[in-house]
Amino acid sequence: MENCKIKIIFIGTPKFGAIILERLIKNNYKPILVITAPDKPVGRKNVLTPSEVKLAVQKYKISILQPEKVSNIKGQLSNIKPDLIICAAYGQILPKEILEIPKYGCLNIHPSLLPKYRGASPIQTALLNNDKETGITIYVMDEKMDHGPILAGRELKIPNSKENYETLNKKLAEIGVKLLIETIPKWVKGEIKAKPQDESKASYTKIIKKEDGKIDWSKSAQEIEQQIRAFHPWPASFTFWSKNGKNLQMKILESDILKSNQKSPIGKVILSDKKILVKCKKDFLIIKKLQIEGKKPMNSEDFLRGNSDFINAILK
Repeated sequence: MENCKIKIIFIGTPKFGAIILERLIKNNYKPILVITAPDKPVGRKNVLTPSEVKLAVQKYKISILQPEKVSNIKGQLSNIKPDLIICAAYGQILPKEILEIPKYGCLNIHPSLLPKYRGASPIQTALLNNDKETGITIYVMDEKMDHGPILAGRELKIPNSKENYETLNKKLAEIGVKLLIETIPKWVKGEIKAKPQDESKASYTKIIKKEDGKIDWSKSAQEIEQQIRAFHPWPASFTFWSKNGKNLQMKILESDILKSNQKSPIGKVILSDKKILVKCKKDFLIIKKLQIEGKKPMNSEDFLRGNSDFINAILK
């Protein structure tokens, strides 16, 4: 079956899905319909904002549906009679009545080596755990979360200690869509068989919330530095600085680690060799780039020029 003759519905929401969708289109796998999350209010002004997938698809002549619940559009999907549904980071589990619609089932592109790291935050979890490798899995969806039998997988070595969510998300999406383009024709022609996941090796990740970004200075500098990379750009890792009677929220955008046994109160800011250091349970966190609420991001040197009183502060 030629690429253009396969009737595909694509389902996805964030940047990961948007990258995959655009690469599919460029490789002659243009979907006949895209399903994504409804526009959501963003920021202090609650500006109604479309998903990354919606933004990506608007330049192409493709129909878009944005149901609150995907089960609400079962009839429309049945009428289309798709050959294949492709899902990438949608945020809802597809019910059985939708999974049974396409001739060749529903394929999901998941950014971990399943059954490890099922769920909503596999990339963040890999970074939080300081994993040295991760990968992509393409599997046939069933009614359980990231549970269906596997068609293909590909490993990715996490190349350096400075990889963050944003950079790793893009790399995994690029690898994922290449693997997907290799897998679709083989699956449609019956050249590969799906293999069940090993349930004894299954692990699960949680939904990341904004409050998860709060830094706990009683953790080691290594753990906090990993958190900063895992939660960049959202929800970001933040702490509070008490300045002139006000608790200012401060995001730490880039950091490093200084291994040192020097004694100091947990959370205390010191200056050493022109570097901002914060004492952690073990070692010091070097703050390289930060952002005070309501202000633009700044490197540490520029920040200190107008905030010399930051030194000796105790961050909470």
